[in-house]
Amino acid sequence: MRNFINRFAKDESGATAIEYGLIAALISVVIIVALTQIGPKVKGMFEGVNNELDKAEPEEG
Repeated sequence: MRNFINRFAKDESGATAIEYGLIAALISVVIIVALTQIGPKVKGMFEGVNNELDKAEPEEG
């Protein structure tokens, strides 16, 4: 039993998994913040392209 407790105390594999989880969470937060900041600019760009394409379409009739 004592051997088991010593091995459990020295085992760091769980800590590694937690560290990877924290890194993934941090990366997710950075991506969300970046997309929130860039989103309106990209939307405006696509709306501008759409407006220009609407002007370029030949009118039927």
